[in-house]
Amino acid sequence: MASIAVIVGSPAPASRSLAFGHLIGRQLGEVGLTSEVINLRDLPPAALMLGQADAPELAEVAGTIADADGVVLITPVYKAAYTGLLKSVLDVLPQSALAGKIVFPVAVGGSLAHVLAIDYALRPVLVSMGAPHVIGSLFVLDQWLSWRDGRLDVDPSANARLEGLLAELAGGVRLRSPVAVPERRHDELFTMKA
Repeated sequence: MASIAVIVGSPAPASRSLAFGHLIGRQLGEVGLTSEVINLRDLPPAALMLGQADAPELAEVAGTIADADGVVLITPVYKAAYTGLLKSVLDVLPQSALAGKIVFPVAVGGSLAHVLAIDYALRPVLVSMGAPHVIGSLFVLDQWLSWRDGRLDVDPSANARLEGLLAELAGGVRLRSPVAVPERRHDELFTMKA
């Protein structure tokens, strides 16, 4: 069964982005995909910032990404761009970390003025890391996510778009032809580049 790594780049301790990541994980299950939600906030800051590729937590994230057929990246928008936490992880991954992966970027922001943050800030990085297919992105306003009875509630129009994009992700993962990617050991997946 195809697997998806759901990467959440919010530094907040209890974030809507993380709750949204878990909701996406459940919806991926409904379309027949397995998923693992990774909260980047749980990574050791010193190892991440110093690019210590041998840190077990970093190697585990790298291994999950390497083994996944697709990647969902979820980030809040801070100062018109994706978070520094997500950037730090992308910076220590090798240039080909997304080769052969279908990638679905999601941003949560407070204003429609930041709707292009994915296309202008994040998408070029994903393509440069070898992602052969970055599906249509999803921008969700904070106000479209609310808590109701202890669970995250998503605006119906945003949820309809999400379901369509997850179906595209599932279809792409199932139909994609194998891409020849050199075999890599998990402990080699994190590298620091000058």
